[in-house]
Amino acid sequence: MILFSVKTYNELSKKELYNLLRLRAEVFIVEQDCVYQDIDNKDEKALHVLGYKEGELIAYARVFKPTDYFEYASIGRVIVSKNERHNKYGYDLMITSIKAIKTQFNEKNIAISAQEYLQNFYNNLNFIKKGKAYLEDGISHIYMEKTE
Repeated sequence: MILFSVKTYNELSKKELYNLLRLRAEVFIVEQDCVYQDIDNKDEKALHVLGYKEGELIAYARVFKPTDYFEYASIGRVIVSKNERHNKYGYDLMITSIKAIKTQFNEKNIAISAQEYLQNFYNNLNFIKKGKAYLEDGISHIYMEKTE
């Protein structure tokens, strides 16, 4: 069972911030072998969606209100730790993130920059690809939108 909390940057404890940055580095930099600047000065604007299992942070995403990242509200840095992906927690994480956008920002339209190989995952959450694939930090990405 995974338990989620949604916090602003100022609500994060030092331990929570450390753990989310560690998880992001573990997945995006080490596992995906991608050297890029993860700490991008956007965390202070974001809401942070934290997913815990037995007290350990295993899932994370950050969400933005419209125009902080894209024209629409957006979700990014979507992560489930490697040893927990078989549990399909990515769907729970995205559903929680979508609800946070609706609750906190009163928005229904959402944009994401998704790694291209995850297109079907996001299609299952009603995100639609817009445009062509592009490279972001050496990895093929696609822009997707969920509109209502």
